[in-house]
Amino acid sequence: MAVTPAGAASSTPLERDARLINAREHEIRPGEIAVGVIIGRSSEFFDFFVYAIASALVFPSLIFPYTDALTGTLYSFAIFSLAFVARPFGALLFMRIDRRHGRGVKLTTALFLLGGSTAAMAFLPSHEQVGGLAAIFLAVLRVGQGFAQGGTWDGLPALLTLSAPQERRGWFRMIPQLGAPIGMFVASALFAFLLSTLKPADFLDWGWRYPFFVAFVINVVALFARLRLISTPEFTRLYESRDLQPSPLSDLIREEGWTVVLGAFAPLASFALFHLVTVFPLSWVVLTKSDAPLRFLVIELVGAAVGLVTMALSGVIADRIGSRKVLGVSAALIGAYSSFAPRLLGEGPAGEWTYVLLGFGLLGLAFGQSSGALNGSFSSKHRYTGGGTTATAAWFIGAGFAPLVALLLATTFGLRSVGVYLFSGAVCTLVALALNRGRHGDLLR
Repeated sequence: MAVTPAGAASSTPLERDARLINAREHEIRPGEIAVGVIIGRSSEFFDFFVYAIASALVFPSLIFPYTDALTGTLYSFAIFSLAFVARPFGALLFMRIDRRHGRGVKLTTALFLLGGSTAAMAFLPSHEQVGGLAAIFLAVLRVGQGFAQGGTWDGLPALLTLSAPQERRGWFRMIPQLGAPIGMFVASALFAFLLSTLKPADFLDWGWRYPFFVAFVINVVALFARLRLISTPEFTRLYESRDLQPSPLSDLIREEGWTVVLGAFAPLASFALFHLVTVFPLSWVVLTKSDAPLRFLVIELVGAAVGLVTMALSGVIADRIGSRKVLGVSAALIGAYSSFAPRLLGEGPAGEWTYVLLGFGLLGLAFGQSSGALNGSFSSKHRYTGGGTTATAAWFIGAGFAPLVALLLATTFGLRSVGVYLFSGAVCTLVALALNRGRHGDLLR
């Protein structure tokens, strides 16, 4: 009688095809895992930044033309935040799917929902065409994105770290984070190209829609790359040994809830900075300067490249001094940056370049080591669910409302108040790291 491979009963056809490829190619090395992780994370962040850029450049005038530009942007950012509200609910449902039907079914469903919600935005009607329904359609699709993102945690970053040599854990912890500057660079370059080649009326009518079509295609490629890895014998072994197996959320909260709380707050400095050097400044310069969109996208392209370099540097430094010190030092530097940098956005092009390049440099150092910042504090029983839960909580607390809050603060109290907001995130990171060390010792290396 033929033996059915583990997980085959709940596999998708794509996952079974991926398993056959692995059967022919035998062992998957850490380098191949790294490539798959980068592809997967880059696709997620590309979706993220395509929507973020459109929320500053397109949606205020397309969906909210009946109000002034500032109010329209605030409405747009409120809808932007809905994804982070929906994400925890998506995580709960997809964890249930993972336990009952397998990781392949969960990941396929989540990525098709993510890609479908993103691609559907390309067909979004304007307020002129359907009135207030346009905002409702946008909100529903944004909730769909967030709900899907709750199911995109596949454990591959954990597999990568577990497969890495002990002395290279900092470098391999950094690799999944490379998806952020890569996704940012590609999304910004695509919008910059469209803005530079199309008339403003054509861009607002149909040009902005193309990046949303591209996002769906990228998601399909990323899906197969990730399924190929989660169908490997190594992943299956770790899954069956419970190192990468989902545990009930109620058990996680009851047994290791304090670690979840600390893990959610530990990366807060980088997560707050994440939106304050990408989404918020784009909206600010668009609202205050008529020539801003294309010029500032070019600045952010260069900033993303700087972030990519410093992110790689964070992995090298972490292997020498430990990830905890990198996170702590970078949080302190972000706190110092918060004391003066936001005001640079009001100082003309030179100030904008300084704000973005310094911000992305610090973001690369901090964000590079924020992936599962305290995952080493979880027991093997809860490592998989704990990693996904802390990531979801950290994005909700640290980043979900950051563009909306920052724009409200800046327009009400001035740019200096944005620095106070960012400083609070740096303080949370330092406190969480100190509390975790007090409870568990130096588990973050």
